[in-house]
Amino acid sequence: QVQLVESGGGSVQAGGSLRLSCAASGKILNIDRMAWYRQASGKQRELVADITGGGTANYADSVKGRFTISRGNAQRTVYLQMNSLKHEDTAVYYCNVDQITYYDGSRWTTQYDYWGQGTQVTVSS
Repeated sequence: QVQLVESGGGSVQAGGSLRLSCAASGKILNIDRMAWYRQASGKQRELVADITGGGTANYADSVKGRFTISRGNAQRTVYLQMNSLKHEDTAVYYCNVDQITYYDGSRWTTQYDYWGQGTQVTVSS
């Protein structure tokens, strides 16, 4: 099986920084676009940033200039460097891949719209 394991969340004061990581575990053949979403209490989940396999990144207007998304050399890990954090960045952050091909023990399998378990980010003002 495959898992997306997130880490790096926590509590920080406004103006501080955090770095989120999401690593895909398992026997993986290919991962396409990777992204970070967030969901604040009482609000809908929203896209924060995404990055293609070729390295093209896209950001929500609310985080442009403050957040940076990147992928590890093996393309199995995605990072979100968050600087100048604001109280309104408080949310559960989720890692997402739109397509992942992996070996499930008997055959290669492709899953779509795959999510991590989420990591809490709390920014105090």
